[in-house]
Amino acid sequence: MQELIKDIPVFSESTDSKSCATAPIISKENSQNGQRKLYIESYGCQMNFSDSEIVSAIMQKEGFGTTSNYAEADLVFLNTCSIREKAEQTVRNRLKEIQAAKKKKPEMLIGILGCMAERLKSKFLEEEKIVDLVVGPDAYRDLPMLIKTVDQGQKAVNVLLSREETYADISPVRLNSNGVSAFISIMRGCDNMCSFCVVPFTRGRERSRDPESILAEARQLFAEGYKEVTLLGQNVDSYKWAGESDKKATEEAEKVGKPTVNFANLLALIAEISPDLRVRFSTSHPKDITDEVLYTIKKYENICNYIHLPAQSGNSRVLELMNRTYDRAWYIDRVDAIRRIIGQDCGISTDMITGFCTETEEEHQDTLSLMEYVSYDFAYMFAYSERPGTLAAKKYADDIPLDIKKRRLAEVIVVQQRNSLKRNQMSIGKIEKVLVEGISKRNPNDLKGRDSSNKVVIFPKKHYKKGDYVNVLIKDCSAATLFGESIE
Repeated sequence: MQELIKDIPVFSESTDSKSCATAPIISKENSQNGQRKLYIESYGCQMNFSDSEIVSAIMQKEGFGTTSNYAEADLVFLNTCSIREKAEQTVRNRLKEIQAAKKKKPEMLIGILGCMAERLKSKFLEEEKIVDLVVGPDAYRDLPMLIKTVDQGQKAVNVLLSREETYADISPVRLNSNGVSAFISIMRGCDNMCSFCVVPFTRGRERSRDPESILAEARQLFAEGYKEVTLLGQNVDSYKWAGESDKKATEEAEKVGKPTVNFANLLALIAEISPDLRVRFSTSHPKDITDEVLYTIKKYENICNYIHLPAQSGNSRVLELMNRTYDRAWYIDRVDAIRRIIGQDCGISTDMITGFCTETEEEHQDTLSLMEYVSYDFAYMFAYSERPGTLAAKKYADDIPLDIKKRRLAEVIVVQQRNSLKRNQMSIGKIEKVLVEGISKRNPNDLKGRDSSNKVVIFPKKHYKKGDYVNVLIKDCSAATLFGESIE
């Protein structure tokens, strides 16, 4: 997943993104003779890919090996995304392809995991005759029992959501890892009822993970040679722990003076594991990101100067319709605070939706002007796609014609491409500390890595290797990439 997400600075609905990866990440080869083989294919957000690593760990404990070829698998899982209609259609099309393999291997079991599983529930078992089990994001511990049910000739489904499940005690199996970067899930679910979003309905209420288990996972990764961790949550800034994962229980504990670990505290604890362990995080919510978090980033050199801060729109009325709980002025204040406290070089990325319900041309212009004001380094950009069951689908008409949505999206993309180039040009002549992730795809004599602000950097390999920190003098750039020479 790192490859899909980090190599492209501008994302639209036709490209891979954190919100809807059109190209999946699959399991790697790791099986012994006689083992049943698992093939798992993951779509969508970083959390889905992290969940697939948890699923792989659970299945490994049950004696399953893994394969990178679904035709050889005894068990095929598609870990799905419901954020956009296109994501769901991609999975349906993939099921048709896998059906041909199942005809040749009738004993193959096929399961749908993740957000589509929760949203569509038993419809998959009724409509997609080749699907044997449907399992939601909070029910992965139940997979061994569900598979036994299917082995006995029955269909199986568990899409129950939980207020406590965080999988804190499960050590994920790192799928297709580059051995340098890894994800750590710090919380699950979401309490923000954005009117366009299905996540609260597919992933349940927000709950935080025990900080000691997070620290233990980070320490273990560093001991295994990983140099970077990305802390994941639908809204990391609302992370809070006072002995309870449940948000209300934590708030009650706070009232009686029980010590609380917030996100700024957690960042500092992980940064102090080692100065050689880089720390990233995603995603921040504009209503919750605090100056305390920003000052913590500034204090620790190994906390990366990069914040994903989704705006969704640049117009206050549209933001209110989206139920984002902030307005344009609030968002600009948070951007100004980032630039003031961390610095102008801090990378900022966003999500933008064009053509939301009743959006006018003037309001669309507000989005373009916000993009110019912030000058984002990266952006994930989409035309509005109504999702069944969301507040917007219930309350508002999807009344912007598709051609207008696409035209507005094209205008947003043009602005972002220009700003991505401008932000990259600011690095020319500077020395950036780059963490090497591997060989460049285009030239085997070059290495590829990223700097603190999440920009991809290409430079000659020389004697350096994957996992090294290298000081690179930036000499040139494109809108997508920095190019430079290492300096001793």
